[in-house]
Amino acid sequence: MLSAADNELLTRTGPATPMGAYFRHFWQPVALSAQVAERDAVPIHVTVMNQTWLCFRDSNGRVGLVSPRCPHRGADLVWGRNEECGLRCAYHGWKFDVDGKAVDLPNVEPDSALYRNVKLKAHPTREFGDIVWAWLGPGEPPAGVPELEFGLVPATHRFVTKKLQQCNWAQTMEGALDTAHFSFLHMPAPSVRSNDNPDAPADERRLRWIRDDPRPKFQIVPHDCGFIIGASRAADGGDLYWRTSQFMLPAHATTPSTLPGETYFGYTFVPITDEDCWIYTYAWNPARPLTNAEREKFATGHGVIAEVDKDYVPLRNKANGYLRDIEDMRHRSFTGVKGVAEQDAMVQESQGAIVDRSQEILTPTDMAVVRFRSSLLEGARALRDHGIAPASAATPAAYTLRSGSWIAPASTPFSEVMMQRFGDPVGRGVN
Repeated sequence: MLSAADNELLTRTGPATPMGAYFRHFWQPVALSAQVAERDAVPIHVTVMNQTWLCFRDSNGRVGLVSPRCPHRGADLVWGRNEECGLRCAYHGWKFDVDGKAVDLPNVEPDSALYRNVKLKAHPTREFGDIVWAWLGPGEPPAGVPELEFGLVPATHRFVTKKLQQCNWAQTMEGALDTAHFSFLHMPAPSVRSNDNPDAPADERRLRWIRDDPRPKFQIVPHDCGFIIGASRAADGGDLYWRTSQFMLPAHATTPSTLPGETYFGYTFVPITDEDCWIYTYAWNPARPLTNAEREKFATGHGVIAEVDKDYVPLRNKANGYLRDIEDMRHRSFTGVKGVAEQDAMVQESQGAIVDRSQEILTPTDMAVVRFRSSLLEGARALRDHGIAPASAATPAAYTLRSGSWIAPASTPFSEVMMQRFGDPVGRGVN
């Protein structure tokens, strides 16, 4: 459990909050590249951590992230013209480039000091992994965005999207790190003998082990940008089924089910306001391109990837009761809700917009959740109280990490399991 004060510290990410300051010391996703794919197209509003910006691609293909308000009289630049390498306000024609520089002020003299003094607030951007990342913090940004593996593989090898979730970012992040819940939330109905689950990226044998052992034993090993989580369950013949997942500061995770040769999954959690967030989800296969059939499967929802509309709102959502099917609940799935991502959203949103962690009763299977909270709280306090910026933000290569599953004799220590599965004690590198 957390005190009310610590819960406030963990969950609030506005510009005047300690956690907001901490998050702003990392590159943050602000849009999918596909949302601003066209040059000189209409800009889009993006809200990140309680601040709203305009995102657009200029005539040269550069992506800008700027204040939406024209400094002249406060008109919203979303109604202006994106052309000839800048945004022109529809009200009086003031024009600004992606760096926020005033390039044309038609109603002032050409030699006016306003050309030097007027500037639109703008943030540096980078494109990586089909996502637009922005530096929203102070000073010069680190040289590179976090080198998550999905962004290092060719575009043909990955699928990237996002979904809206209507609750605070931290409880969605905790859901990703709490791999014990799979024994219930994502299982078939109790009356179903088969463990087959078409919504889940794992075979029936692995799902049986998860279903039969709801008390996985957790181990956590820290690394340069977070920690690796190992959770073991009883398998066949005295073996253990290990599922490992990554947590990377401030809010990235990878999923635990992948065996060698299979497709990997991960997500990044980005606060919109304190009561909703974007979850950027991605699938990638380092060994081969994704097939058309796989892309179609992901586009219609699979694993942590939700089926979404054109605005990236899940089709099965809180407003429509997640299209829960009671007959399905009796005869097919544990919840009656289709989709792993939608099942996650159902329980996480049911906790409330911001869950009251002071009322929790935690168990040993919540170990990773507790470590996540302490890591974020320590980082935010170190920045607030001592001016210590997060070191991992300046080491993008540290984020090239993998997670997944492995089967090993019960006598095999976790360190050896990691070496067998990844060739590294915390899953570093690409091999």
